[in-house]
Amino acid sequence: MSFFTSAVNILQTLVVAIGAGLGVWGVINLMEGYGNDNPGAKSQGIKQLMSGGGVILIGTQLIPLLSSLF
Repeated sequence: MSFFTSAVNILQTLVVAIGAGLGVWGVINLMEGYGNDNPGAKSQGIKQLMSGGGVILIGTQLIPLLSSLF
């Protein structure tokens, strides 16, 4: 059972890291949009930032619930 718990912890870390990377990419696109006064880049940046936050929430709230399944 310790293998399953370890796998869930690694999965949680990976999901949070992917969400953080997506959020950082969104911030970069958002700043690029403000720098060039490009509304398309601003829109894409805020969407990436919000989706990164959503992935982080999934990683911190839902993934730990997998360990209680078995």
